[in-house]
Formats: sequence, structure tokens, C-alpha cells
Amino acid sequence: MPLVLNEEQNMLKDAAKDFCGKSTPITELRKLRDDNDETGFSRDIWQQMVELGWAGITIPEDFGGLGFGYLGMGVVMEECGRTLTASPLMSTAVLGSSAILAGASDAQKAELLPALAGGELLTALALEETPHHSPYNVSTTAEKSGDGYKLSGSKKFVLDGHVADQLIVVARTSGKAGERDGLSLFLVPADSNGITTTRTIMADSRNAANIELSNVEAPASGLLGEEGKGADVLDKVLDVGRIVLSAEMLGGLQEAFDRTLEYLKVREQFGVPIGSFQALKHRAAEMFCEIELSKSVVLEALSALDDDSDEIPKLASLAKARLTDTYNLVSSEAIQMHGGIGMTDEHEIGFFMKRARVCEHSFGNAAYHRNRYGELEGY
Repeated sequence: MPLVLNEEQNMLKDAAKDFCGKSTPITELRKLRDDNDETGFSRDIWQQMVELGWAGITIPEDFGGLGFGYLGMGVVMEECGRTLTASPLMSTAVLGSSAILAGASDAQKAELLPALAGGELLTALALEETPHHSPYNVSTTAEKSGDGYKLSGSKKFVLDGHVADQLIVVARTSGKAGERDGLSLFLVPADSNGITTTRTIMADSRNAANIELSNVEAPASGLLGEEGKGADVLDKVLDVGRIVLSAEMLGGLQEAFDRTLEYLKVREQFGVPIGSFQALKHRAAEMFCEIELSKSVVLEALSALDDDSDEIPKLASLAKARLTDTYNLVSSEAIQMHGGIGMTDEHEIGFFMKRARVCEHSFGNAAYHRNRYGELEGY
């Protein structure tokens, strides 16, 4: 299919750009940080996003969503990336909805998807147990207990874990850590007895949490997908997260590049704009080329999600590795080219570098995905 947006997708992109520019500029993130906001995002702004339909972009219309697809979600996240918008879109509207769409029963979908689309339910994926992304390295256990299960274990880096109403906990019903078989996914109310949540604030001023589970009761009705085969659902959810996060990263790096170009035009040295220096022209040209390649990669990956292509795993790793490298390059160069002012907290360019470093380690860094891509290609 042609790698271009259609008219409706362009209209959604323009609307998202207008909303984010007016309602969620970087000054909003700075205020949340400086006020040490207990939620980490604005509930009022989140409600406005819900009213715009963003929480249900990928949810079918039969369940109260827009049914706009992942290209639609991608263009919204790209504009959110430009202003570093803090919201539960990733944890709830991307990871949560994709987990339910991929693994839930018809009854679970009928109950949960309308609540997600209506902004009444926030979710968080509780997966990681070590500092490095390793989806199958799960030691959290889920043991049969009566008509349900008892979950015990420890989870790290749970995005929006401190505000979630429901946790999607990845636990092991059989096998040992590192094995793909034996994983199961459970929907667990975040206020269940035995759950201890400790909020962590990351370098980019966004939210995550460490969660401890001690004999947490999970009903059998909370199981997502088949017992012991949760990796089939988890793989899909993570690939969706990697691709949509790549779209957000694309927005952030484009904004950082645009701001840097503008600075090169107005900052003078030796009586001329520094953008006239050949060395800086070369570095800007390299960034431009990498950005154009990244645009194509993200668009192809989002299109693959909408087409339910067999190439999704490879394209997810390609996009995440490519965008990690490009965001790292552009944010680092942006700081360098802004000089001393770029290192100050008063200037906004530094926020993009911080976001780039956190995104780098979300859902696997570039090295992880190069290795995964090679394995998928049979090397």
C-alpha cells in the first residue's frame, strides 16, 4: 500500500496538532514536574482527549470506539510526541486496549472496551522484573487457588502503574523464567489486597511504578487468553507498543530538529548565523536524512498493524531500533548545537533528550531489537 496518509488521517493529525499545541505544550509537563503532581498528568486534559475519541481510536465501533486503526493512533501519538504530552494514552489506549482485543473473551471485551473508550478505566501492563527488557524472564507466579489464582512476585517500570484501575499482570503458571511457554496474563484490580505500589518518577518526568504482589487473589474470569499461552497475546501487545511508541518518538525528534534548525538561523557567531558553517550544515543534513528514513519505517509499521501483516514482529523491531537511534542522534545534536543554553533547565530542548533516553529503554533498546530482527530473519 502507498506510504501516505489519507484525507481522514490527515484531518486527525491536524486536529491533534492543534489540540496538543494549545492544551499540552511543554510548559504543561514542566508544571506537572515542578508541582510534583501526584497523578503525573492532567485529569482535565485526559478527559478532553477522551471526548475527542482518542482513548478509543483502535477500539471497534461496536464497543464504543472510533475504529480508526493504528495509523490513526500513530498520528495522534506523533503530535503528542512533539509537545511531550503526559497522558495515559500509551498505558491504556495502546497497551491496555491491544491486550484486551488480542486476548479477551467476548464477555470481557463487552465489559472492558466501552469503559476504556469512555475513559472510565485506566490500565497498566505489569511485565518487567529486571532493569533490562526481557519479556519471557518472568518469575512472578500464579498458582491455582480454589476457583482462581494467587499471584506473587515483583514488577518494575510499570508505566502509569500508580494510577491504574486494572493491572494486566504477566505471571508464570508453569515453566521457569526465560521460557516462552507457561506465561499467563491476568486482569487484577489495582486496589486488591496484597498489592503494594511505589511510584517512580523517571528522568523525563513521566510516570512509572514498582509493584509488589503478595498472594494476590485473581479470579479465573480475569485470565486474558489461554492459561500458559499468554506469550501469544504478550508478543502482539508489545509489538503494538513498540510501533506506537516509535510514532511518538518520531514526533519528538522532528520537533527537536525543527527547533534546532530555527536556532541555527538566528544564533550568530563572528557576525553570521551559525547555520552557515559548513560543519553544522553537514550535521543537519545527516539528521534530515535519518528523519526521512524514520518516517517511512514508522508509516510502514503502522500500516502493517492495520493490515494484520505477518511482518509485524520484524517491522516492530526495525521501527524501535531505527527510531531509538534517530531520536538519540537528533536530541544529542540539538543539545550540542544549542551550546551552553541547551544544557540549562530553563531551555526546553533538554526535555527531548531526557524523553529520548527513557523511550530508548522502553520495550527494548536498539541492541535488543537488532538481535531480535536477526533472529526473526533466521540468523
